[in-house]
Amino acid sequence: MPVFRRRKGSLPRLVPELDDVTLGRVRRRVETCWSRGSLDTAVMAVMSDVIDEAGEDWDRKAHRLAVLAGSAGRSLPGIWRQHSPKDHGALLLHAWSDLIQARQQDSTVDLHATRETCRLAAELLPADPTPWTLYLATLRLERSPSTELAAIWREIKARDPWNREAHLQALGYLSPDECGSSALVLDLLDGVRSLMPPDAPAAGLELTALVHGHQRAVAGGGMTALGAGEIWRRPEAARALDQAAHYWPSPGFLHHAAALADLNLLAYALLKAGRTAEAGTVLHATGGVATPWPWGMDGEPLERFSHFHGRYASGDPDDGGAGRAASRRR
Repeated sequence: MPVFRRRKGSLPRLVPELDDVTLGRVRRRVETCWSRGSLDTAVMAVMSDVIDEAGEDWDRKAHRLAVLAGSAGRSLPGIWRQHSPKDHGALLLHAWSDLIQARQQDSTVDLHATRETCRLAAELLPADPTPWTLYLATLRLERSPSTELAAIWREIKARDPWNREAHLQALGYLSPDECGSSALVLDLLDGVRSLMPPDAPAAGLELTALVHGHQRAVAGGGMTALGAGEIWRRPEAARALDQAAHYWPSPGFLHHAAALADLNLLAYALLKAGRTAEAGTVLHATGGVATPWPWGMDGEPLERFSHFHGRYASGDPDDGGAGRAASRRR
């Protein structure tokens, strides 16, 4: 499946499936069902197919589940599970839907029941790390220290060492905003930095931590906010930006399902660091596909993305300017 799909002449756009065209078609069918408040067997079949089609590409499977859960509302995953109680995809979609609903104010979701759903899904397909990733997400939502965390993390790493969703959930859990501290975040990053392949699905973990740290400083106000830009001048931050800006925009270098989301993250970080020329190259590589995060931290996400895309991502991808930019990166 092509990564960095470009449509000439298209405007910047927010599409949750990113460049997964098959997923986009299914998402639109699911949203039509959601608007009717019903789910027919044909739509259940295409949801099952698009989840199963990912095979053992666990990263893509998680991406497809996340998009479908965000599009299906609360009732459709429950209907599918009732119709197919032993369907692995139906169980995972129901659990993911629980997580989305549990983030809402005054939610009544029973996360203990969600964990039981995860355990059942894990029994049906033991090789899949997704049930354990969702289990970790329930612990994160409860925001309380858990003796289960280390064991769950071992289950995930044994199945998919660089699972993107799992690493992002762990980062959130360990952050000072939730259950951990800055020291625990550094421990996590130190534990993966030297071992993670540069093109792994979790390659954006350190940049994600840096962007969250920058936003935390801005939200602190006063002198802390004024000094937020210093984050990007620290040696470890500069190294992370240098490596990502050098490699990530090259077509095909990032090949995981959420590659376009990580390019959005990199472009945002480069802009915050004042590295606008490199940000323009990365924005160009997105093909105009925007993501709600991190742009939504500064306003309406598509407006913010469009502003910077229009300002810095000039030139046709096939013209000499792109070639000269690639030569400069080499």
